[in-house]
Parts: sequence; C-alpha cells; structure tokens
Amino acid sequence: MLVNVTGVQGGSIMKLDVKKTVQMGFGFLSICAFWQMYNALIPLILTGTFHLKETISGVIMAMDNVLALFLLPMFGAISDKCKSKLGKRRPFILYGTIAAVILMILLPIVDNSYYANPTVGKEALFIGILGALLVAMGTYRSPAVALMADCTIKPLRSRANAIINLMGAIGGIIYLGVAAVLYPASRTKSLEHINYLPVFLIVAGIMLISLCIVMVTVDEIALTKAVENYELLHPEENFVVEDEGGNEVLPDDVKRSLVFLLISVSLWFIAYNGMETWFTTYAVQMWDMAVGAASFCLLVATAGAIVFFVPSGMLASKIGRKKTILLGVFILAASFFGGFVFTLIHPSFSPFLYVLFACVGIGWAFINVNSMPMVVEMCKGSDIGKFTGYYYTFSMAAQIVTPIVAGWLLSHVGYITLFPYATVFAVLAFITMLMVKHGDGNVEVKKGLEAFEDLD
Repeated sequence: MLVNVTGVQGGSIMKLDVKKTVQMGFGFLSICAFWQMYNALIPLILTGTFHLKETISGVIMAMDNVLALFLLPMFGAISDKCKSKLGKRRPFILYGTIAAVILMILLPIVDNSYYANPTVGKEALFIGILGALLVAMGTYRSPAVALMADCTIKPLRSRANAIINLMGAIGGIIYLGVAAVLYPASRTKSLEHINYLPVFLIVAGIMLISLCIVMVTVDEIALTKAVENYELLHPEENFVVEDEGGNEVLPDDVKRSLVFLLISVSLWFIAYNGMETWFTTYAVQMWDMAVGAASFCLLVATAGAIVFFVPSGMLASKIGRKKTILLGVFILAASFFGGFVFTLIHPSFSPFLYVLFACVGIGWAFINVNSMPMVVEMCKGSDIGKFTGYYYTFSMAAQIVTPIVAGWLLSHVGYITLFPYATVFAVLAFITMLMVKHGDGNVEVKKGLEAFEDLD
C-alpha cells in the first residue's frame, strides 16, 4: 500500500511508500523524456528538413500548449468517470502511450523520406502525424499525474508530488544524455541531414518500459480503495458538501481559494516561463554572453530545482504547503529583482549569476511541488482528474501568453524590461496566494525519533 497508517499511543504515523510512488512516477518520466526530445528536435526538423520559416515553425511548436488547454482538462474529467477493470487512470496511460509511441516513430521515417524525395504530400503527412501525436500525448498527461493523487492520502501528496517531479526531471536528463552520445558535434557538424530515428526509437523504448512498470507494479484499484478508506475515517479533510438538491459542491469560501490559487499558478508561470524563454537572448544582448554560458545559467536553475524537489515536499509537511509556496514565490521575486539590479550596476557576466539562478530553481521547486497538491486537495476523490486538468489549463495558458507579451516588451520597450516583468508577476502571485485559505493539508508535527521516519 502507498500509505501505512498505524496507531501509536492514540495517534498515527503516516508514511509514504517511496517505492510505490517511484513506480507511479515512471508515467511522468516517460512524458518528460518525450517532451524534452520533442522540443529539442522538432524545430530542427521543421526548419532544417522542411525549410519552414521560423515564424511558421513557432506556430506549430505552440500548438501543443494550445491543444493542452482543451485536452488536459477534458481527458482528466473523462478519466474521472472511467470504470475499467484497470482502474480510472491506467487505461489512458496504456492506450495513450502506445498510440504516442507508434506515431512518434513515424516522424523520423517521414522526415528521412522527405529528405530523400521531397513532396508536398509527405510534408502534409508529417504535420498530420505531428497533430495526432499531440492529441495522443494529451490523452494521458492528466490521468498520469492524477494517478499519484488518487493513490496518496492528502497529507502526503506534496512529498509524493516531489518524487513525481524528480522522476520527470530524470526522464529529461536521460534524453539529454542519449542525445549527447548519439549526436556529438564531431559527428553531426558536416552532415546536411541528420537521421533522428535512433533517438526516437530509444525514447520510444523508454516510454514502453515505463508503461510496463506502471501497468505491472501499480495496483491502482487497491491503492485507491485504501485511500478512500482513509478518507472515510478522516471526513474533516473533505471540503465537499451537498447543496439543497443533494449534489456535491464546493463551499463558496473553498471556491474562492481555488480561484485565487489557479490565478496564482498562472501568474508565477508567466514570471518563470517568460524569463526562461527570453533569458538566453537577454544575456547575449545585455551582457554580451555566449549562448552556451547563458544556457548554463538556466541549467543551474534546473539543477537547483531538482536538488530541492524532495526537500520542498518535506518542508511543506512541517510548515504547510501555502507557507512553502509563499517562501518559494518570495525567493523567485527576490532573485528576479536581484537580476534587474545586477544589470543596472554590472553590464557584463559575473559568477554571481549562477547563485542567483540557483535561487530561482530553489524557489521554483518550493512552488511547483506543492501547488498541484493544493489544487486537488480541494476536490472530492472522483474529481481529481478534472482538477488536475484545471491546474494544467491555467499553467499552459500562461506559457502561451508570456513569451508573446515578454517578447513584445523586449522588442518595443527594451531588453531591460525582462527582469522587472518577471518580478512584477511574481509579486502579484505572492499577493493572490495570500488570499488562498484552503488546500494546505494536515501539517505533521513529529518529535524525536519520529522525525526520521521520512527517511525510510
């Protein structure tokens, strides 16, 4: 079982089954490995093989976020109502992964064929397969994340989500390692066309292995039943009430908290993703940095987030998710403001930037690990997929808008606006987050040897 609840002197010790959480996390690992590859290679194929202009390629690359606005909440809600013998979420993970693997392998095959003999039909076929692939991936992202929430009691979801995020980061790192081995500069520099089929096959293999682990090791129905039994014993953790017609609804104060939380999600994604999108360009223009050095700053931020994923979940279990998120947003805003001050007083690169971006990563870990569990904390168990979809809708909407808005400011006002832009939206997220009064979960207070049980 994912949760071990045993009585100790009238109390209880709640322990997260790390092994089972890791097994569930393979679903998210496969998703992140795919998207890391997709975002790295598809633009190269569109511009290199099909010779599409950057603007058209950018529109195609933005389609995954646009489709996600509709697909993620829709399939999250559909999975809530699924009554398969495999459970509510695993059928979507199973069929979505298989469909995605088949479609993604077709992409480099069509790419190679077009290079050998270009035709309009092959170009249209490639775009069509790409669209179908985005739909296939959209069918199971919300169910894959909702699986963790279904199988984890509410007080432990932050720590479980930390492990899920860590698994996702590992998926991205695996792809980067594979790409580095298969396509070093010494091997690709003189090539007119690169055959990407090997790396697509390897990522497809990673996805299928991850799928097998989830399907074989995770007994979704038994784990969900255990969580339902726990919640029956702890009705005080359920926000849902019945209206006059007997329908289950959220109380008005909980709805208000949910709205402010989702607005906060959009605001901090606007801040972080705007910086992430434009920082490399900013660093080249403002500090005369090389692209590689600027990219390393973002790598430091990613490393900082990875290192603090698990500690952020543990911190939330001690002080609460809301306080942990507020701390993260404060660190984020302070780091962005520090970048603005640095630009004013130091017009060139300094190693201090690595410290600054490590803080950005730490702040992002505090936010990212705890925000989704706060959203699903406010719903009943049968709506977890739908609420997971809400979270992704607001985060994806922000990621669609912020590159455009930040880019317009850089182009029409000046590059100096990037750090203030990110700072303002981080501060706004802090303010709206203060208005959130629900979704914190039970804070565990442990003393003495009990505090070490998290290390099991």
